[in-house]
Order: sequence, then C-alpha cells, then structure tokens
Amino acid sequence: MSRRAVLTSLALASLTLPLLTVPANAEGAGPVNSCGETGFDPAAEKPGSGGPVIEVPRVLELPVPYPEFVPVEVPGPAPDTTRVPQAPLPADPCTDPCPETAPESDPIGDAPGGSGSSGSAGSSYLPRIEIDPRPETIPIPIPGGEAPAPQPAPVPVTPPVEPGPPVGRPGTPEVGAVTLVSQLTGPGSENRTDARWQVSGTDLGIFWESAPGEVAVAFGDTFGHEWEPPGGAGGDWRSNVLAFSTDTDLSDGMTIDSMVQDGPCHAAEILDSRHVHNFETTVIPTSGFAIGDRQYLSYMSVRRWSIIPGMWYTNLGGIAWSDDHGQTWTKDQHARWDNLFGIGRFQVATMVPQGDHVYMFGTPNGRIGTVGLARVPTADVLNPTAYQYWVDGEWVPAAEHVATPLFAGVASELSVRYDDEHGRWQMAYLDPVAGSIVLRHAAAPQGEWSDPAVLVRTSDYPKAYGGFIHPWSDGDDLYFTMSEWDSYNVYLMRARVTG
Repeated sequence: MSRRAVLTSLALASLTLPLLTVPANAEGAGPVNSCGETGFDPAAEKPGSGGPVIEVPRVLELPVPYPEFVPVEVPGPAPDTTRVPQAPLPADPCTDPCPETAPESDPIGDAPGGSGSSGSAGSSYLPRIEIDPRPETIPIPIPGGEAPAPQPAPVPVTPPVEPGPPVGRPGTPEVGAVTLVSQLTGPGSENRTDARWQVSGTDLGIFWESAPGEVAVAFGDTFGHEWEPPGGAGGDWRSNVLAFSTDTDLSDGMTIDSMVQDGPCHAAEILDSRHVHNFETTVIPTSGFAIGDRQYLSYMSVRRWSIIPGMWYTNLGGIAWSDDHGQTWTKDQHARWDNLFGIGRFQVATMVPQGDHVYMFGTPNGRIGTVGLARVPTADVLNPTAYQYWVDGEWVPAAEHVATPLFAGVASELSVRYDDEHGRWQMAYLDPVAGSIVLRHAAAPQGEWSDPAVLVRTSDYPKAYGGFIHPWSDGDDLYFTMSEWDSYNVYLMRARVTG
C-alpha cells in the first residue's frame, strides 16, 4: 500500500468528524501572511454563507486487501544522526533561505475531490462501484545489521503504597472568547515552514519549556514539497520534527526561530521510525519536558492505523532523551510500556514534572480510552519499576493495568500543565464523543477534576484535533495549538479562561 493510501485512508481523524466539509484551501479562504501568500482556513462554513454542495459521486471505490509480504530487517539500520546547524534566517522573511529547495510552483491548489470534482447537487443516479485492490503488508523479519549497544538497566525498586486522596472538585472553567491567532506551519504561514524547513504539512505542536526563555515544539507526521491537501500524505515523510521559539508575545502569533536539521533548510526526523505498515508505521511524540540540561520526549510507536477513523494500534509507549539540546535523541531501552494484548493503559502519555515527581497521564491506543495517572521521582524517570499508579486514592507500584480513571468519559491527545500562577492543574484534550477540544481544572493531579469546558467545537472547525497548551500562557489567556486534518497544519489559538 502506498504511503498516501496508508496515511490518508487511515487518517488521524476524530470519530465525530463530519463526512462533508469545505476544502481547506477553498478559493477566497485562508489567512494571508506578510509575503502575500495564502494559507488555510480551518473553519467551517457558517450557516447561510453558501456552504459546500453535496454531490453524489459517480464512482465508489471498494477497497479489497490482498497480502503483500515485505522483508523487514531486525535489528533495523542505525538512525541517521547527521545534523546541520541552523543558519541565520534572512532579514527579509519573504526571502527563501535555500531557494534551490523551494517549490517550483505554488503548492496550494484545489484539494482532491473539491469544487472541481464531477457530479452535481441533487443527482439521482446511483454511483458505479469499482474494485480497488490494495496491498496489505505482512512484515517478514529477516536478519539485519548490528544491534545497538545495550543500555545499563536501572536497579529494580519497589516503591511503597502511599495515600493519594483526591481533593475537592473546582468549578468548571469559564471559557470566553476563543480566537484563531495565526497559522503556525505550512504554506501561507508567517513562519513559512515549507520554504524554510520543507515542512509543508504537519500536525500536533507539543510544547515544553526547553530552557529559560525558550520553548521546544514537537510536531507529528510531516511532509515536504510533494504534500498537498487534504490530509497527511505525500513525499519527504518524516514521522516527527522539532522546532524552537523564543517568542514571548503570542498575541500576534508565534515565531519559530529554528528547527533541528539534517541538511540545509530541511527539518530532520528526530525519533527514527521504520515506516513499515503493520510493523512500525510511524513514531509520534506525545509530550516533552526538561529536567536540568536533559530533554525528554514521550512517544508512541504506531503499528498501524485502523480502518476505523480515530483509532490506531501501538507497539509501545516509551521515553526518549537528549543531552545535546534536542539535536539527537536516544530511545531508552527500559523506559517503555509494551502494548501486550492491546490493553496497555499508558500508550499515549503526557508527562509533567512538578515538585519532586514527574506525573504521567496516559490513555490506551486510539481515541476511546480513559485517562490514568502515574508518578515517579524525578531522578527515576527512566526506571519503570519506580512508577506508582493512582488506584482508588492510593499510589500503588506495578499497577499499570488497574489505574483508576481520573474522570468518566473518553479522552485523547492529552495536554497537561501545572499553572503556577493560579496554583492549579490544567488539562486539554479531544473528546471525540462530544466533538470538542475541552479544558478541565484540578487542584491536584489525581483530581478531583472539574467538569469539562469547551474550547473548540468540530462544528466550527470540522476536523480539529490536538489542543496542546503553551507553557507561557498567563493571566486569563490560554494559548494552545490546534491541528486540522484537511489543511493538515497547526494553528495557534487563544482562549479567555476564568473560574
């Protein structure tokens, strides 16, 4: 199966996303940056504004899988750690730093299946059904190269059972105006990531404070010049890329200063992935944090996307670390949570240092799991035996699979931070059942957590997901990133939050 077929048909789309939406790059839509380049508008057409015409397709393709045996080397090749320092960006933001790598033409065109497709409103004919044979990868392990050197195993420990009762439930956050501040990535963005780092389509935008006065921003599956909307697919596929910003004034957007590069004007894949369907399709960061001079990333190794939108199957959730400020990363061989029998509770983890501990909030693979909680002393973050899981008001070791849900309902793509200014915890996540990105508050990580307040509705942004909080949100201004599937790029949002 081609990369486009795999990633488009098995997309990270919410379970509640509508079937018919406006093409993300419809004519006349989208912001315009200071260079006169048009971006993407992720918002839905408003009632009465002349929404999309509903068309009956002339052809319905019926996918029929057939086996395709693919040899996979085990161990795989060593990660490419070639890195090129970030050269100063041109003083004129409209000047391409590497003109030889710039797209030959404007990559923004009509999305496939957009207004130029065949058919007309109100057609009464029945579509023709065609068989679409698609290979289904069956990986066959074969001997590979030299295995990586084993890492020293942490000393096993047995932490005690300790009380961790929840505290009183706070009131529901009061969310006022929510506005789209800017398009953060892709063609037409002020950062012009397509011309500067060959990042044309990407998602997520996970923040953490990587150094005083600097934030790191991790993005998910990323595509270069061959990318075109809708969705995440195309050439120059990197499973993840990493950017840095020192912009403290978020009211007019966020400037990206640099990205980790493996060549001039080319963002590197920082966590290696095999890119083999049904083996390891991709490796996606889920949170980041820093302890001293060491950077950490939690990540999930995705075996495959499901045919059910919004679902996927993981091999494991793990932790990687970097001692050269995010330039190169090492996946820890011990700090990992294998997805045995598909029931792992901490496959998609969000990790937050606070006080003497790092707290790990986690969900199973896919978008229909509940939120569990664990904690570990800061010095033992890479020792899985040192973790205590929150079970019925107590911190209990070796209890991953029985961690008590923090609240009723499902959640995905968590973003959690401790708001030191107000002395509270904040959690944003996608609620696929409600079709919303929501926000909760708590006085302690184990809760009780407030009722959710809506930040973004998919009725306003039809294929929105994510919702990752910027650590420099202050006062009543909550800044967060939102991804949108059709335009497959990242937006900076601002919400007024009180209560």
